[in-house]
Amino acid sequence: MPVLGFGTLIADAAATISSTRDALDAGFRHLDCAERYRNEGEVGKALQAALAAGGIAREDIFVTTKLWNTNHRPERVEPAFKASLDRLGLNYLDLYLIHTPFAFQPGDEQDPRDQNGDIVYDRGVTLLDTWRAMETLVDHGKCRAIGLSDISLDGLLSIYESARIKPAVVQVEAHPYLPETELLEFCQEKDIVFLAFAPLGHGMRPGPLEDPVISAIAARVGKTPAQVLLAWAVQRGTALLTTPRTAARARENFNISPLPKEAIDEVNRIQTRQRLNEVVKTGSPGFIPQGR
Repeated sequence: MPVLGFGTLIADAAATISSTRDALDAGFRHLDCAERYRNEGEVGKALQAALAAGGIAREDIFVTTKLWNTNHRPERVEPAFKASLDRLGLNYLDLYLIHTPFAFQPGDEQDPRDQNGDIVYDRGVTLLDTWRAMETLVDHGKCRAIGLSDISLDGLLSIYESARIKPAVVQVEAHPYLPETELLEFCQEKDIVFLAFAPLGHGMRPGPLEDPVISAIAARVGKTPAQVLLAWAVQRGTALLTTPRTAARARENFNISPLPKEAIDEVNRIQTRQRLNEVVKTGSPGFIPQGR
């Protein structure tokens, strides 16, 4: 899996196509998608156009997508997987993730709610039930690897200990304000790829991009704050996802180089701790900035 990945959480259909195209042009070769984002078809159009233009082969591209919460029942996993493949226009997937460890009431409504407006959870299925259905996808050869997203270390341990096919990737929020060091160490010990989303703070203001430590390092090494944050993520041993919306941003995010050790140490000493996305607690996705 390429270390630098392009995340496709983009609301607008036309912007999804253009941003995916720009990311591929800049050199990104990992596309991170999800049924939840409702734009797999647009990502697929951009990808198919790039493949048809030549210069990029399917085997050069690493494509990830994710199983949504309403499809955790084992009998729903394979149909959901096939539907994602169809929307993307692919005949195999490099990586399939369980989007969150929470099962919602099965059905076509992505956010099933009761009369009070609260999410309706599915108590009749366990995460291990879903994982075993994911393992079957690998057995059938259309899915090359499986993993988990928005999972805690305790949740990962439970699946890891019971899994026949161990998780290949864990995708979680991580940046200098939420380094997830213990989870990273476990993943490194077990040869699991730690894939960081929101490595730039996902637009939090003030956030890692404005942190004075990051700004000072950027000025010193002649890079942008974004490039410093991405380099830090790579050098600590994680893969990462960014969602540049323009060609210029895509080129900036792809153009990173190693930081000196003292800079890495400075970032590691940042004391601010803040989680942006509370999905690990609720199952309901979306970035929820919290006050510092």
